[in-house]
Amino acid sequence: MTTLDHPAAETHRHTHGPGCGHAAVLHDDHVDYVHDGHLHREHRDADGVHYDECAKCSCPDCSDSCAVCVCANCTCPTCNHATCQCAHCADDCAHCVCADCACPTCHHAA
Repeated sequence: MTTLDHPAAETHRHTHGPGCGHAAVLHDDHVDYVHDGHLHREHRDADGVHYDECAKCSCPDCSDSCAVCVCANCTCPTCNHATCQCAHCADDCAHCVCADCACPTCHHAA
């Protein structure tokens, strides 16, 4: 991911992690931390470590972060609760392993 996908958050005076005082939310392959009403994730690059804002749900009537989105019939590919649309699968899109997956929001679908 690039910072274009996730805008950089404000500068922190501490490192997010266990015991930092911010609630942790598992989101796909990382952890987001609830910080003053929005969510941050750690981003490491050649310049060191900084925090990015969590992705926003792409559904037209939703403004939640993907880690906490609860919109009904969500079609956003990065939201935690998006469910595989294949008839024989009930996994969430982040963990679906259908060999013949045709779901438009699953991470591994073609």
